[in-house]
Amino acid sequence: MMADISFVSYIKPICLAAAPPLFSGRRTGLLLFVLSRGERRNRRGMAAEVETAVEAAASGGEGEGGQKAPHRLERKWTFWFDNQSKPKQGAAWGTTLRKVYTFDTVEEFWCLYDQIFRPSKLPGNADFHCFKTGIEPKWEDPECANGGKWSVTCSRKGTLDNMWLETLMALIGEQFDESEEICGVVASVRQRQDKLALWTKTATNEAVQMSIGKKWKEIIDYNDKIVYSFHDDSRREKSSRGGRYSV
Repeated sequence: MMADISFVSYIKPICLAAAPPLFSGRRTGLLLFVLSRGERRNRRGMAAEVETAVEAAASGGEGEGGQKAPHRLERKWTFWFDNQSKPKQGAAWGTTLRKVYTFDTVEEFWCLYDQIFRPSKLPGNADFHCFKTGIEPKWEDPECANGGKWSVTCSRKGTLDNMWLETLMALIGEQFDESEEICGVVASVRQRQDKLALWTKTATNEAVQMSIGKKWKEIIDYNDKIVYSFHDDSRREKSSRGGRYSV
């Protein structure tokens, strides 16, 4: 179980100390393969290309003094944590939301994911967020105010972990054609059913949202229907159980 602690002072030493075993050539290579493609393809027919990317990452990329140069991402991303399991009486929504760590390299990503940011490590009624740096995971944020979210539910922690990881790699690897339209992703652990939500900026642009939704279903290998809801509906407590869009 994860306690309420100061993540900022806790995570950085772990990343630095754990760097050698965690940043393996295979791990880095697999993500670099995703980054280099720009789109996701069927894995069965791509084994040879994956192995080539892994070998290249494992054998090269050294910087000054024999140190391997970090592999930079297209943009910076920030992890957030929200523990709502023990809210203070009368506290407003968002008061438990904490910015944890901003990263912009493949190596930092794997360290953070391995050590901390797996939904299966969360206590009940808590959330992990990964958003573009500069965007807060709140409806009130200017980038989110006119947006909405695609949502997926699941009942198994292992399934949530897998979908969370696939989504993270797709986001930081810029696999969506409409990547500028995406704000981030939220993994929510609840007593009855867990949920994963992909937040986007312009809810009224149906064509763009449908394209993102179809791509996301492919990325997380999800066969059931997923629905898109507007943040504005949630703010007004307007019922839209079926969602505004679905794929």
